Amino acid sequence: MSKLFVRKVAVLGAGVMGAQIAAHLANADIPVVLFDLAAPEGNPDGIVGKALDGLKKLKPAPFGAADRPGLIEPANYNDALGKLAGCDLVIEAIAEKFEWKEDLYKKIAPHVKPGTIIASNTSGLSINKLAEAMPDAHRPNFCGIHFFNPPRYMALVEIIPCITSDAGMLDHLESWLTTRLGKGVIRALDTPNFVANRVGVAWLLMVAHHTERLGLSFDEVDALTGARIGLPKSATYRLLDVVGMDTMDHVINTMKNGLPNDLWHRYYGVPAWAQALIAKGAIGQKVGAGVYRREGKVTKVLDLKMGDYRESAGAVVPEVDAILKVKDPAKRLRQLRAADHPQAQLLWAVHRDIFHYCAVLLAEIAHSARDVDLAMRWGYGWSRGPFELWQAAGWREVAAMVAEDIAAGQAMANVPLPDWVSQVDGVHGADGSWSASAGRRVSRSTLPVYTRQLVPDLLVGEKSAVAGRQVWANEGVRLWVRDDVDPGIAILSVTTKMHSLGRDVILGVKEAVVLAERDFAGLVIWHEAPFAVGANLKEVAEAVAAGRFDEIDQHVAAFQQAAMTLRYAGVPTVAAVQGMALGGGCELAVAVARRVVAFESYIGLVEAGVGLIPAGGGCTHFARRAAALAAQAAYGEPFPFLQNPFTQIAQGQTSGSALEARAMGFLESADTIVFNPHELLYVALRQARALAEAGYAPPARPNAIAVAGRTGIANCEMALTNMRAGNQISDHDYRVARAAAVALCGGEIEAGSLVGEQWLLDIERREFVALLKTPETQARIAYMLETGKPMRN
Repeated sequence: MSKLFVRKVAVLGAGVMGAQIAAHLANADIPVVLFDLAAPEGNPDGIVGKALDGLKKLKPAPFGAADRPGLIEPANYNDALGKLAGCDLVIEAIAEKFEWKEDLYKKIAPHVKPGTIIASNTSGLSINKLAEAMPDAHRPNFCGIHFFNPPRYMALVEIIPCITSDAGMLDHLESWLTTRLGKGVIRALDTPNFVANRVGVAWLLMVAHHTERLGLSFDEVDALTGARIGLPKSATYRLLDVVGMDTMDHVINTMKNGLPNDLWHRYYGVPAWAQALIAKGAIGQKVGAGVYRREGKVTKVLDLKMGDYRESAGAVVPEVDAILKVKDPAKRLRQLRAADHPQAQLLWAVHRDIFHYCAVLLAEIAHSARDVDLAMRWGYGWSRGPFELWQAAGWREVAAMVAEDIAAGQAMANVPLPDWVSQVDGVHGADGSWSASAGRRVSRSTLPVYTRQLVPDLLVGEKSAVAGRQVWANEGVRLWVRDDVDPGIAILSVTTKMHSLGRDVILGVKEAVVLAERDFAGLVIWHEAPFAVGANLKEVAEAVAAGRFDEIDQHVAAFQQAAMTLRYAGVPTVAAVQGMALGGGCELAVAVARRVVAFESYIGLVEAGVGLIPAGGGCTHFARRAAALAAQAAYGEPFPFLQNPFTQIAQGQTSGSALEARAMGFLESADTIVFNPHELLYVALRQARALAEAGYAPPARPNAIAVAGRTGIANCEMALTNMRAGNQISDHDYRVARAAAVALCGGEIEAGSLVGEQWLLDIERREFVALLKTPETQARIAYMLETGKPMRN
C-alpha cells in the first residue's frame, strides 16, 4: 500500500464512542462525515445533530475549540452513502451486535472506493469473523481500530489485524494514528476483548471478588485502589460508574462467552449486586446513580450490608496507610502480604492474581509484556503496568510469593506459573521485552514514525537509548544537546519541582541565551510536562514576610529581562510546551520566537488567583499585540483587542487545549500544534533548525506602541463596577482587575499615546509590587501555599 493520506474520514455510528471519535478527528483538522440511522421524523440527520449537541455539553470536553463541530458533517444511511466515496478511512462504531455490523458492511461496501481503509471500533468481537462479512476486495484494507473512552484523552488505540489485513496498510495506519491523532498504538491479537480490556476487566473482577470475600465496602476499596497504588482516582467502583454497568455487562459477557476454556472462566460474570443495579436502571454516571449517587452536594455509596445508599466515607486505615507510604516496592509488597488487616490482604491478593493471570495468559493475549504494560498505562491510566509493578518489586522474590500462594490454594486459579517466569529476571530490559510466544525478548517497533519520539514512554527496566550531552547547568536549569539529532541546537530544561521559575531558573535562561548565541544555531526550551507552573511562590512569600519589596522589584525586573532576552535573542528560540504553562510559564512561552505546543496544553495568566497580575511581560505581550492588530484595522483603536485579554487575566482563565490557547492570543498562526507529546522535542528541534537555515533575525524592539490609556482603563472600570455592584467580585478582585487594566492599557495617559516596550514592563512591575503589599494578596498567597487552591477575599 502507498503512503496513507487521510483527507476525510467517515464515522459510522453517532453513539457515545462514534461521536467522540469524530470530535477528536475534527480536533486534528480532519473533515468527518458522521453517519447514523435516519431520524423517523423531522430532519433525517436529526440523530447525528442531537449527538453533536450532546458533545458540546459533555465533560471532559471532546472538542478542543468551539469551531471544531464545523468540521463534522451529519449524514444518514438512507440518503448519504454516496459520501463514502470521498473518504479515505471509514471507522465503524455501531453497537456490539455482529449481525448489525454485518448488515451495515454489506450496505456500505458498494460505495467505498478501492484502497479505503475500513476499520471496526469493536471492543471485543472477533475481527476475523467481522472480516468475513466484507467483500473480498475490501478485506486487505480491513482491521480493528479500538479507541478508548474518552477518545480525546485516552492515548491507547488497539489495531487488530485480521488474517487478510495488508501489512503495509497496518504500518501506515499505525503511523498516522501515532502522529496525526497523538495515539499510543498496540498491535493486538484477535482474542476476546483484545489486550487492555482483557487485563483491565480481569483486574476489576478480581477486585470485586476480593471485596466480597473480605467484606469490604465499595468506597473503602476505592480509597485503596486508586491514586494510592498508581491507578486513576476513579479506582474501581467509580470507574464502573463512569464506564456504565451496561457496558461492563457486555464486556464481561464477551469474555465469558468467548473464553469457555479460560482457567479464570468461573469469575467471568457480572456480580449479583451489579445485576440488580442494571435491572433497576442504575447503570452509573450517565443516569446519575450506580454504585455511587449524588444527593445535592453529598456523594452517597451503595452499602450492601444496609441494602441502601449511605454517605461515602471510605478511608485507608492507618496501618495500611503506613505500608503504602513505604517507598521500596519490594518491601511494600512484602508488608502487604504479611499484614492481617483485610485492606492489606485485598491489595496483596489483587496484585498476586493479576501477576498470575498476565504471566499464564501472556502468549495468548499479547505479542509481548511491553504491549500489556503500555496498554494498561495508555488505556486504563495506570502509572505502571502489571509486569512493571512485578519487576519493580523484585521479579524472583515476587514470583516465589505468588507460587507459594498458588500451592497453598489461595490464588483465584489453581494453575502454576509458566516455566518462563523462572527463566528470566524480569520482562523488560535494554534488549527488549519478553514475548512468551517467541520465547525471547523482542525489541520495540522499528517503524520510522517512532524515530520522532526522542523521549518515548520507557518501562521499568528500560533505559533511554541516547543520553544528551550536558553543556552547562545550575540549580534550576540544564543546558544540553542531542548530538544524534542536531548538535547545533541547544536544549534548555528546567529542573525545579513542577518547573517553577525561581532565581536560578531566571539566571539560567539568561546564561543559556548567551551560550546559544555564542556556540549554537538555536535554542529550544523543553522538559516533560508541566511546562511551568509560574513563579516560585514560596520565595515570594518569604521575601514579603521579610518586607524585602525592593528585592522583589529587582527579581521581577530580572524575570522581565530574561523574557526579553529570549524574545530578542540573535538565534531562534523555540518553546516546546506540554501540559500546564501558567503565569510566568505562560510569559516565557509567549516571549520566544516560536512555540511548538502539545494539543493537551493548558495555558493561561492565572496570577489573579493569588491577588496579582502578570508582570513578566504578560500584560506587555497583549498591549503590544493589541497595538499591532489595531494598526491593521481600519479604525486603529487598540482597546477592542484588549477586551478579551483583560477578561482572561482578571478571571485567571486557562485554555482547555492548544487550539483554545491560539484563540486566546497565546499562540500565533505560525506556531505548531503537535498531537503526540512524545514528538514535541523532535518537532521543536526541527523548527529551530528551519528558522536558523532561513536566516532568522529577531524582531526589532518597538518604541512606538499605541496604547488604550485612561479611556481603556475607564472602560474596564465600568464593567468592574457593575460586577462589584452585583456581588460578582469582591473589592480586592476589583483592585486586582483594575491593576491589570492599567498595565494592559499603558497607564493613566491619553488614549493613542505612543510608548516604548520598557514603559509597559515598568507599569506591570509597579502594579505587581503594589498588590504584593496588600494584606489581601498576602493572604491569597499564603492560602495557595497551604492548600494548593485559590482563595477569594
